Amino acid sequence: QVQLVESGGGSVQAGGSLRLSCAASGSIFRTFDMGWYRQAPGKRRELVARITKSGSTAYADFVKGRFTISRDNAKNTVYLQMNSLKPEDTAVYCCNAEWSPNPTILYYWGQGTQVTVSS
Repeated sequence: QVQLVESGGGSVQAGGSLRLSCAASGSIFRTFDMGWYRQAPGKRRELVARITKSGSTAYADFVKGRFTISRDNAKNTVYLQMNSLKPEDTAVYCCNAEWSPNPTILYYWGQGTQVTVSS
């Protein structure tokens, strides 16, 4: 079982920055594809950014140029640097791990961390 623990959320004013961290348990972190998702009240969960085990990244259009996802395999941690935050970025942010021990795909989720951006 993989445990994911997010940290770094909080309240900031529009234009500010936050860095989220997601620490994973175990010794196979480097084999995971990792993602950050968010869910605002009354809205569906949406993908924010993703980084593969090889380091390739992808971003939702609404965060391109503002957010950066990265990983440190030595620390079993994935990060989300969020700059130029907007009130519409307010949501609970969760990290996700995707592990593919053939032939299955397993998904793990953290509990989430609240990000609140005020205007």
